[in-house]
Amino acid sequence: MCMRGDKSDDEEEVSAEEKLPIVFCKEYNVRFCGIEKLVSTNTAAAKGDGIFRKLCEEDFLTERWVYRPQREISRQELKVVHTKRYLRSLRWSVNVAKITEVPILLFLPIFCIERGYLKPMRFQAAGTLLAGELALSQGWAINLGGGFHHCSGDKGGGFCAYADISLLIRKLMTDPYGIRRIMIVDLDAHQGNGHERDFMDDDRVFILDMYNASIYPRDKEAKVAIRRKVELRPFTQDREYLHKLRTNLDAALAEFSPEVIVYNAGTDILDGDPLGALAVSPDGVIQRDEEVFRRAISAKIPIVMLLSGGYLRSAATVIANSILNLSAKGLLPRRH
Repeated sequence: MCMRGDKSDDEEEVSAEEKLPIVFCKEYNVRFCGIEKLVSTNTAAAKGDGIFRKLCEEDFLTERWVYRPQREISRQELKVVHTKRYLRSLRWSVNVAKITEVPILLFLPIFCIERGYLKPMRFQAAGTLLAGELALSQGWAINLGGGFHHCSGDKGGGFCAYADISLLIRKLMTDPYGIRRIMIVDLDAHQGNGHERDFMDDDRVFILDMYNASIYPRDKEAKVAIRRKVELRPFTQDREYLHKLRTNLDAALAEFSPEVIVYNAGTDILDGDPLGALAVSPDGVIQRDEEVFRRAISAKIPIVMLLSGGYLRSAATVIANSILNLSAKGLLPRRH
């Protein structure tokens, strides 16, 4: 089912040639009655707004040029991946506090958590599904949110309440899309144990995961699902990081020919990020994204980029600059 919903009057006035396959809406923003200002993980959840504003300032985007999910992902759609038991568990503040790793949520009523956190996460998940549709028709798409790679069908964690990557892959594998070979390129600083658990025994999904092996989640069982595992040492810098990326990405694409690439582009690899504990520079992140997109676009493999983690305030500017670089290098082609 298409996540676009009914078009607004503004959208009706914009031609397909003007719109870019970039997905965002204001409903992505996480709010905890002001508490979010004290929570580092909210920096990741809210950075889409900063990216959007930066791209507007650079005259790259306007509100009328982006695609917006017109509604949050539905419970019925969530049940394609998530168990009923897990979805019911999200009705209790204590369970959501564990997922977000924000203990103060224990003291908030669930209706506040629902409105301020779970609903924005469902909008971002809807944006991931919409971005997948757009990538198939236009060759690429970027969701300014999503990438909840610690959540599996029956368990959340690491601020990830909904398994949007697994939901997207399940959707693309069903009619009318019928995709049979999908590659996840997970370059967040943390191991993507959620989607790894969901596709443990599915050889249609090839997972390349490059992460700091010394930090959360250290999920040994989930590692079995990784087809190309690149474990980094703490404080890895640009030269080593980019060399390992190029080598392993080329090897993965030589081994497996995907019909779609799901690119989980966490910026918690940035030097100084409080949770990623790597030391990649802003230029290194921009080069990383260029390496991934260049291979996908040159091979004509549709690519869906999701933002995932990133806990520095500067991350939004870095991502915006990366998108501008991709455009300048001709790696965001138009297919209208």
